[in-house]
Amino acid sequence: MSEQAPPGDPVPPPPPRRRMWPWVLLMIAVLLALAAGATWAVLSDVIRSEGSRTVHIRYEVTGTAQDVVLTYSTWRGEELSTGRLALRSLPWAGELDTKGFMSGGSFVVSVGRAGGDVSCAVTVDDGTRRTDSASGAFATATCDGY
Repeated sequence: MSEQAPPGDPVPPPPPRRRMWPWVLLMIAVLLALAAGATWAVLSDVIRSEGSRTVHIRYEVTGTAQDVVLTYSTWRGEELSTGRLALRSLPWAGELDTKGFMSGGSFVVSVGRAGGDVSCAVTVDDGTRRTDSASGAFATATCDGY
């Protein structure tokens, strides 16, 4: 026979259950904090090494235009370096060494009133090459994203 409590006796409460969700939340928070710390360590190392790396950039302009204006901007360390150069004949080439995380820039070649064809090319020592061309009076060729 089974033992049962006589009718009218109170039923004992079930034993208290331990709640697991606070421990699960704590473990998730700890794992997220560790992942954030590891990510920060990796990123800071990349930024530090990228900031000391020297990048060599070569600019080239070719075409038939007689009146050309070159405008370029490049990051040098933590400062934006800009320049402007007016040319009466082509071809033209120039080189620049830059340092810093933001090593890229923009190179714009504008044709004057007399018109003509113009092509620009920017080559970075890591193999990146950007080219563009334009034709006509006041046309613009832009090489950027390097």
